[in-house]
Parts: sequence; structure tokens; C-alpha cells
Amino acid sequence: MTRVACLTLPFLSIERLRRLEQPAGRPEPLLAPSTTFEPIDDDPGACSVPRGGGWRPGARWARDGALGGRAPSQAEIDALPAHQRPTMREMGRRSEHADHPFRTLPGDDGARAPSAMTMSTSSRPDQRLTWANLWGNPMVLIARTGQKEVITSACPVAISLGLHPGMAAAHARALVADLDVRDAQPEADQAWLDRLALHAVGRWTPGAAVAGSDGLWLDLTGSSHLFGGEERFCRRLLRFLERLGFSARIAIAGTPGAAHALARYGGEAITLVEPGREAQAIAGLPVAALRLAPSALEAAARFGLERVGDLYGIARGPLARRLGLATVQRLDQARGIVAEPIIPVVPFEQPHAERRLLEPIGTAEAINQVIGDLVDDLVAQLQERRLGLRSALLTCLVVDGGEQRVGIGTARASRDAKHLKRMLAMRVDRIDPGLGIEAMTLSAQRVEDLQPDAMRADLGTGDSTPDLAPLVDQLTGRIDSQGLFRVGLKESDVPERATRRLEPLATPTGWPGWKRPARLLARPEPLDRVVALLPDRPPRRFVWRGTAYRVISGEGPERIHGEWWRSAREMWAVRDYFMVEAHTGERFWLFRRGDGVQADTGDLSWYLHGLFG
Repeated sequence: MTRVACLTLPFLSIERLRRLEQPAGRPEPLLAPSTTFEPIDDDPGACSVPRGGGWRPGARWARDGALGGRAPSQAEIDALPAHQRPTMREMGRRSEHADHPFRTLPGDDGARAPSAMTMSTSSRPDQRLTWANLWGNPMVLIARTGQKEVITSACPVAISLGLHPGMAAAHARALVADLDVRDAQPEADQAWLDRLALHAVGRWTPGAAVAGSDGLWLDLTGSSHLFGGEERFCRRLLRFLERLGFSARIAIAGTPGAAHALARYGGEAITLVEPGREAQAIAGLPVAALRLAPSALEAAARFGLERVGDLYGIARGPLARRLGLATVQRLDQARGIVAEPIIPVVPFEQPHAERRLLEPIGTAEAINQVIGDLVDDLVAQLQERRLGLRSALLTCLVVDGGEQRVGIGTARASRDAKHLKRMLAMRVDRIDPGLGIEAMTLSAQRVEDLQPDAMRADLGTGDSTPDLAPLVDQLTGRIDSQGLFRVGLKESDVPERATRRLEPLATPTGWPGWKRPARLLARPEPLDRVVALLPDRPPRRFVWRGTAYRVISGEGPERIHGEWWRSAREMWAVRDYFMVEAHTGERFWLFRRGDGVQADTGDLSWYLHGLFG
């Protein structure tokens, strides 16, 4: 089940500048997404106009008689569109003159009239913080588009005054006298998003990508439980951004398109969509939430398509003809019908070397010569960054457009050019040059830090343990990479469960103090015609794989009980192991099921489980 989160920072550019200007040690105030505003006090005190909710004589609403001569209730007024509601003067609650449409310039003393829009920060009505107190003067960022300057971002104060992105800067300056206008810095915003994406890859999820110019995509598939669930992860993420000085919204859905739409047009700080309900969640959003081209949005407006849900009932053919094929694709991506892959950011630049040849090559000698040049270039990059190679991929571009790929891996991080050339030369026979190879690329798929080793006190003159890594690399180049391994120990008393495969250079630890065979069979094999004295004597004779063996010496028993917490059948199971030596010189590891006294412990059958070297 795919779960994708989309994080958007609506005031990224503005808040980034505010964050840079914020004095040290003073946290920048942020506006909570769920901010509520207290109602404006419309009663200025004593007035000659009658009170009690009546209409002012001569008002348009009183003359129309649309409500039968009665005064409308506040609920009826709130239900009307904003442009149809009566003004305060028509309601008979204001006798002052109407405000001038253009704001006056500030006086010589620099004083600025306080804003009427307030935000409650306490349950007490007399404790209010204004937008101006939080953000200062209204600020907009502009960028030149052709011959005019256009607003690219606006702070909440500017938005509340009627300014919005896309408006001409000259128009904005005419509407707001004390407007703070600054140049947009899209490169700095993109750099900050890239840093945030790299931070997400290292701490939140390995799949993170930049979404547009103000957000991130986070692939939370299989990783949200590490943070206590999706809702808790969202809260932690918003608190983290709040400490940095940024306000944000986040939405989690089954598709990137739905998460993108809900984060930018949903209006909630946190939006969680149940799997399979993406279509219902985005149905009420505007068509612009689908990330359509401006031409498609203009066409949708001409046909009266305002919401995403309006597109559901239209057949694909007519919809593609009217709004374009990209609209159908975006709609299918948002609903999960068509996959939309997220290309995650790479935490570091991958070291690679490339050679484009003047003429195609096809012989093994020419290929090895180019490989040598590629290895030298790659090793130089690894030395500069103090990295060692663990796996590399050689890509050969053939003349007909195909690709031949060969990979190598090292048991230990290395940047020994001679050793890497030898490993690649062993795989040249796997390359089919076809009509010729015209380009070759060698990229480091996996690297590790490789620092200089400290020299010992004897300055390297004494005996030292040889490095087995080159030998391991040579062997894995000739045989299957899975055929070379070491045996490690697992926490289990049952022998067939107590071992596991380790890397060839790993150091096994935790081996028990008692003896174990060099070779352990995958399954214990039954023995026939066993002669032994009960209850604790090793066998004297047995037959294994059709061959009769006579025991000349033995040692044991070593009793191992079953793991009762795994299966009820092992509650009373007992194995008595013996080390015996046959007359042929072979040494075996045998066991008998049961202790020879209680019938519940086993049926007294014999098995061979291992062979000593």
C-alpha cells in the first residue's frame, strides 16, 4: 500500500527572508493554520440612528422589501455571498463617513494606523495580536516578466489587503502605500528546498523529492510506523518547521497527485486520506489542484468546470478534446489509475567516469584499454573525496542503440586501480560489442569512507595478517558471488537453526565452547541397523547411505532440548548427540531422539547430522 505525503510551505520565500532578518535569540512568531479571528466591534457607542437591529431609513435593503419588511437575522446575512451582504451603513450601525478606497500616506511622525484584522491568542477578549505586530509591514516579492514586474509571493498581511501573486507590482504599490517590495530569489528558495530534501532522506524517509517551488514529496510507504503513525509524524514535522521559522501544510494520500492537491488547496494543516478514497477527497477542490496548464484552466472556465468532481462524469474522449490529454493523465494520476513515480533525491553526487570514442571498438584489447582509463579517472575522484569503491557498474553503449552492462563488487572498500582493472578484465568476455562500442561509462554504485590506516609501532616490519579481500574478489569473479561465504552463529540450541551465512570477510563471534562438526548436513539423515546400549552409550554399529560402519571410539552424550516456544511438538523433545570415529577413520556427529527413559522425549531413532574434517 503506497502512502505519499506532500509538504507545502505557502510562504516559503517571505518566511525565508524573515528568518534571515530575525535577531539572534528571538524566535519568529508564526501564524497557526487554524487561527481564528475575533469579531469586529460594530457598536461605536451613542448614535442618533435607532438601534435594536432595525434598518436605517432609506437603505436599499429596507426599500426593496425582499424580506417582507422584517429585519434579517445574522444567520441569513452570513448565508449570503460576500458581495451581496449589506454594508454596516445600510444596517444602520454606522453613522461615520465611508473609508476612502485608497489608504492615506503615513504622517510625518511615522505612525501607522493599526490593522482592524486581529488574531486571538488568549481566551480573554482584550488580549489580541495584530497581523502587523507579527509580520511588520506587508511584504511582497516581485520578478520581472517581460516588460512588467509581477508579484511572485505575498505575506499574509499583503494577502489580507487584496494583494496576490500574479498582480502587477505597480498596481500593488498604488493600493498599499507602505508596501515592502523586494526582489524574488528563486535560486535561494530552491537551494533551501534541496537542503530540506536531503535532510528528509537522512532522517525521515529514503524517498524524498522536491515538489514544485514550495514543497516536498515524501514516500512514507513502510516508514511511518517508525514515528508512531502518520498523524504523529505530521505533527512532528510541522513542529520541526515551526522551530525553523516556517509555516506549512501536509497531506498524506495514496497518490502523489491527491497529496499535492490537498496540501495546497485543502486548507487544513494536516490532511490524512484513507487508502482508496482519493477521488472523493479531491472532488470538491478547484480544477487548478490537478496541476494543469494555464490553457487547460482557461478552457475549463469557459465550459463551466470549476471543481475536480465536475470532470468525473465526462467521458475521456470529449474531456481530452476540450482540456487536453494532459488533463486526463493528471486526473488518472490523482485517482490512482495511472502511476506517478517519484524520483528521489540522491544524497551525494555519484562518482563516475565517461569516455566517448571517435570510432567504435569491438576487440577485448581495446575494451580493456578504455576500462583502464575509466578506472584511473574514477580512482582519482575517489581519492579526492576519500571514498572507497564497494560496487561499480560498467555501461557500454553499442552502435545500434543497445547497452551492455557489467557489474563488479568488492569485499572491502578499495580504490586500488590495479585490482579494479583486474576484476573488470575478468568480465570482458560477458560484453557483446555487436557492431561496435561508441561510449563507455564507469559509475560507482556504492561507496564507503576510506581513511588512511594508522601505522603500527614496528613501522610494518613485523609479521602482519595478509589481506584476504583481493583473494575474495578474485574468487567471486570466477564463481557465483553467493558461493563464497562464512558461517556465523544465531541464538538457538538446535544445531540446524544456530547457523547463518556471513560475508566472506566477516568475523564470526559467539561460537560455543563445545565441539561442532566442520560440515553440517542440511537435514539430519536417518541411520539403519543401529546397535547401542541404552541409555547413554554411543552406537557400536550403524548403516548410513547403504554403507556399514563399525565404531571404534565415541564421546558423549551432549543433550539438547527442543525449543518449546516455537512448537508444541518440541515441548518434551530431547536429542542426545555423540561424536564417534568409525573403523574407516571417518568421524561422525550422531544423535538419538529421546533420552532412553521417558517415551515422550522421542522414539529412540538415530540420525547422522554432521561430519568432522
